Amino acid sequence: MLDIRRIALICEFARRGSIAATAEALGYSASAVSQQLAVLEREAGAVLLDRTSRSAELTDAGWRLVEHGRRILSMVEAAESDLSAHAGTPSGRVVVTAFPTGAVAFAPALARLLRRHGELALRLRQTLPGHGIREVESGEIDIALIDDWQGLLSDLGDQSDLASIPLLIDPMVLVVPRRHQMADPAVPVDLMALRDEPWMVTPESEPSRDAVERLLADVGGPPPVAWEFEGLGTILGLVGKGIGIAAVPALALATGTWGIAVRRLPGEPIERRVYAVARKSAVRRPSVAAMLRALRTAARYLAADLGHVRTPGHLAMSEPVAQDGR
Repeated sequence: MLDIRRIALICEFARRGSIAATAEALGYSASAVSQQLAVLEREAGAVLLDRTSRSAELTDAGWRLVEHGRRILSMVEAAESDLSAHAGTPSGRVVVTAFPTGAVAFAPALARLLRRHGELALRLRQTLPGHGIREVESGEIDIALIDDWQGLLSDLGDQSDLASIPLLIDPMVLVVPRRHQMADPAVPVDLMALRDEPWMVTPESEPSRDAVERLLADVGGPPPVAWEFEGLGTILGLVGKGIGIAAVPALALATGTWGIAVRRLPGEPIERRVYAVARKSAVRRPSVAAMLRALRTAARYLAADLGHVRTPGHLAMSEPVAQDGR
């Protein structure tokens, strides 16, 4: 009979691509992982790995077992969730990852909201773009906060093992020093007049950089020499010191920054949608369900805090966003 722990091991190997990476992820030695996979081959009665002196790859039989294994592990989690749902009390640790501004913005509200659940522990960490969904799929984390700039998560579909829960819409806004001429709300925002200002942007790999380039596309694109800085918090701090101007997602303002003025941008809104993504097999667990409720409530608090950021003729962050419990 196949051992479910070893099935989970080969699924982890399929995600990581090597015995060394699998061992590091699980906290085992490479030899222990190799030995357990060899035991699994004997249990399965088939060669699952094609080994060389330097590497190992899944055989066709190995990939078939991984496909079965993923379904088995999903069913096991669904069974655990069903039993836990009847127990009722949220407890244990829930691991949540988020894009950097999301982690900073949501953390205070989550900390307050979760005080009522004395047996529930939150581990919130930041993650790199594109990693959150993979980590949810692999079971490394329970929930990922995802910023979707392209509208890809509006519907993951019935065939997906993941559920996407919309939290809020986050528009880009212009931030300038308080003494800047366009800090005055009576002065219309003119991107052409701002074209040669010292714009501060994130590196090219960041989604917000692409948003700034789209924003300025109609006025000749960003200036030839843009000042690049890691982190929107750093950029906001520099704007507050009068060093330059920037366009940032409104959520970056959640922690407050001195010395800046915030203006709505003209034209078609550029925005991102923020979702919570979790495995469908886990959403009924009391701990995960409680965390998702807290995230929805935190999103409403954030929308209210940022209610001054409005885009005419479009959904404002202070207005409720439809919730989807898929």
